[in-house]
Amino acid sequence: MSVDINNESGVAVEEDALRELAQYVIDQMETHPLADLSMLLVDEDHMTNLHEKWMEEPGPTDVLSFPMDELRPHAIAGPNRTRGRDEDESEPVLLGDVVLCPQVAAAQAKQHGHSTQAELELLTVHGVLHLLGYDHADPEEEAEMFGLQNELLRDWREQLAGGPPATSEGREGQA
Repeated sequence: MSVDINNESGVAVEEDALRELAQYVIDQMETHPLADLSMLLVDEDHMTNLHEKWMEEPGPTDVLSFPMDELRPHAIAGPNRTRGRDEDESEPVLLGDVVLCPQVAAAQAKQHGHSTQAELELLTVHGVLHLLGYDHADPEEEAEMFGLQNELLRDWREQLAGGPPATSEGREGQA
């Protein structure tokens, strides 16, 4: 598995931490072991263009996810999907792209009373979950996705702080 990060935003961020977090989420969600993820950090102008083009909404946003359409069946885990145990796992799978805007994240972080890095970490988990098929269009989906997002982020931070290693056990009923 690889997570490639390209920072075109002009803002310094802890790229290694975002990469490790994305890898953690992919592992915890029992995603195909050779799944590749691309993360792009862009400025507000670039994010505005993407947001208007793909979501038909004005202005910049914090995170956009672009899943790949060519995924083989059972290549990724997520809601309504299971990991293909019998499938040939030697072929890499391109999970998709997560695009983050550090400037928007900074403004949101200030509103929420935490660091820009903490906001970018939250948005990384959010973006990866979208790639895995999670959404928040209705209240039930929102509760499931945000609950899982918070759990993954909390467990990752506990692990960094020297807490017990998190396992994917117990998540099976959530996917």
